[in-house]
Amino acid sequence: MPMISSEASLIYYPTTQAERHQWNVYDFTKSIPSGQVSTYADVCRAVGGSPRSVGNALRHNPFAPCIPCHRVIASSLYIGGFVGEWGPNSKTKTQYHRKVAILKEEGVTFTEKGFLKHKERVWRSNGLTKRK
Repeated sequence: MPMISSEASLIYYPTTQAERHQWNVYDFTKSIPSGQVSTYADVCRAVGGSPRSVGNALRHNPFAPCIPCHRVIASSLYIGGFVGEWGPNSKTKTQYHRKVAILKEEGVTFTEKGFLKHKERVWRSNGLTKRK
């Protein structure tokens, strides 16, 4: 059962499966509104670490879709990775299309080459920061 933190209105899950940095990434990602996306770089600016560490945390996200890792894309506005795969020609050749479909249901669309069509869909945090 999720618990609400007294420090913020973000959900914290009672588990030991994640490290502090992963929790910070999950907390931030949970705050990205439906119909919008953020970038790996924006997430790491808010919570620390590197875009790669953010991607690694999201690849191991045990709380999807409650923690909406599908809403994080590359800084180039390319759709980026999903479930540990990057692009339409990755191992299963399905996760890219799955992420496109999920985001399309939320109103976020991409070009045929996988780039965000509408830059106004990029969400910037309002001072959300990492756990202490």
